[in-house]
Amino acid sequence: MPFTKIWIHLIWATKNRYPFLTDQLFEKVISHINANSINKGIHIDFINGYKEHIHALVSLKSDQSIAQVAHAIKGESSHWINQNNLTNTKFGWQEEYIALSVSESMIDKVRDYIKNQEEHHRKVGFTEEYNMFLKKHGFEK
Repeated sequence: MPFTKIWIHLIWATKNRYPFLTDQLFEKVISHINANSINKGIHIDFINGYKEHIHALVSLKSDQSIAQVAHAIKGESSHWINQNNLTNTKFGWQEEYIALSVSESMIDKVRDYIKNQEEHHRKVGFTEEYNMFLKKHGFEK
């Protein structure tokens, strides 16, 4: 049996960054993502977000890739939202996402960051936050 501990901070947005995730819908979506992830063997340590995006701290198993996990979470949840008519128009997530490795020593800091999304976004918009992550981690945009 392999011993792995690979932490990933995933960030993804709604299609066109539209603020679909009202308070009521947000809670349903987060609850569904958590339940579905458990069923698919995906370990989400912490998840939160704001009106147009989600942050999740995920621990990958040895047989999981970032792409597989992101696809499983995003694809299934958008299908579920549309199947249950939880929005007035067709719901979707943007194709792109950010996936960042997290060292064990930074886990609590990332959890706190994810936990405080509503407070954080009173000061900083999502587009600004997203661009900051891209710049800070050396992604070309």
